[in-house]
Amino acid sequence: MARKPTPHTDPRATLRAGLPDRYLTPDDIAEIFDVPKQTVYQWRKKRTGPPGFRIGKHIRYDPAAVHAWANDRMAADAA
Repeated sequence: MARKPTPHTDPRATLRAGLPDRYLTPDDIAEIFDVPKQTVYQWRKKRTGPPGFRIGKHIRYDPAAVHAWANDRMAADAA
């Protein structure tokens, strides 16, 4: 069973240290990339951000997919 994160958990530190044991929320994505939550929703609408999926009415992100997306972005910027 997944542990519930504590309120002081930094999602960026969690992602750097390894994959968290839960799916990420739009709030987590906004915090990780230091962007407004509205930007996260625009990325999803334009299909330019990390791939997300719906669970009912909620959007969630697989940490491995977010990590891969970030690595792809860094590689594209370096090229």
